[in-house]
Amino acid sequence: MKPLPALDGCHQVNLSTEFGGGEVYTRSCVEALAQLGIKTRLYIHPQATFWRSLIGDMAECVPIPELGELTAALPAEGAWVLCHGALPIEVTLRLGQRHYMTAISHMPRYLRDSSAYRVYDTVFGVSRYVVDGLQAASVPVYPEPLLGVAAPAAGRSASLAPIRQRSRYQWDQRKGRDRMLGWLARLRPNWGEAPVYEKRPGLTLGIVSRITTIKQFPQLFAAIVPALLARPEVNIEIFGSGGYASVRDLQRVLRPLGTRVRWWGHQSDVVRVYQGLDYLMSGLPEKEALGLNLIEAQAMGVPVLAVQAPPFTETVIHGETGWLYTDPRIDGGASFGAMLDALRSQQWPHLQPEKSSQFAVFTMAAFVERWRGVLQHLPAWVMHKECHVVD
Repeated sequence: MKPLPALDGCHQVNLSTEFGGGEVYTRSCVEALAQLGIKTRLYIHPQATFWRSLIGDMAECVPIPELGELTAALPAEGAWVLCHGALPIEVTLRLGQRHYMTAISHMPRYLRDSSAYRVYDTVFGVSRYVVDGLQAASVPVYPEPLLGVAAPAAGRSASLAPIRQRSRYQWDQRKGRDRMLGWLARLRPNWGEAPVYEKRPGLTLGIVSRITTIKQFPQLFAAIVPALLARPEVNIEIFGSGGYASVRDLQRVLRPLGTRVRWWGHQSDVVRVYQGLDYLMSGLPEKEALGLNLIEAQAMGVPVLAVQAPPFTETVIHGETGWLYTDPRIDGGASFGAMLDALRSQQWPHLQPEKSSQFAVFTMAAFVERWRGVLQHLPAWVMHKECHVVD
């Protein structure tokens, strides 16, 4: 094994105000670099209060109220900057005059403008699907995907507390409509304790995800609701929340299924959630980068039902960790319906995805080695500079 380059630190930038898969991935980056002896200084949005509990003392967190303050917060010159997502082009160009600018693309380039990534020195993709899209867009991309780590929940035990129904909405305080609706929701009287989740008879399919446009759940269910209507013993349980419009659109499509669909809101104890599911459902593929929640579910013994297309073909092994079916927008849900019949009749075997050897590539140890390769890729002048990272 080649010796580790003499790099002192990394200046990571994640200015998201919401917690999601990108923030879990950022934490994994901080931990992997720490194991390689590299300290992180993480520049965050002041409203993102989740970072301290997420990363503890592994990194120094520096709040940046305005993007324009990032220049002054960084060292004068010679820093390795790692952005989670692309900064505006003019900001990257300005910082690039003094620093080595890298970025992680957490999203595929499908129907997206890639110009903001072209001005970076090096860009990393979180899956082969993302890397291929970056290469096609003429972005200076590191050739190997930086596959993430199955979320820490895979190593936890479920709590004894029951799962209680929570709000399906995630109010965006930047929007006047959401602020008003959130205020009205708080005024609603609370008639006793919230319902407790109990698994119902039949086949239980679950969604464990934020309800966002990227997942394309309304488009997915628009194509498979007829197959579900023909199989009344199949239930849908939704563990996640989303913006008003995203939830509204999904509710509208699911309305024909009536009480077979239940909403439980965002749940912090996903271990207990997974214990109550037969299968986890993905959304549609083309706007997804990888799907760490799919890896997490499989690692915890829950097989995944996903469309047979990248990036899901990178994370789901058909007949071993889950089942892949034809895109229902192509065949009207025929493959999905046939899959349900095979599962209900037990024609297809009961899977134990947690025993699959594929999870070796999604461990922290494997992630550390991928970062070791990255450090050997970076130019020598970055490797031997002083990064001015605060202890």
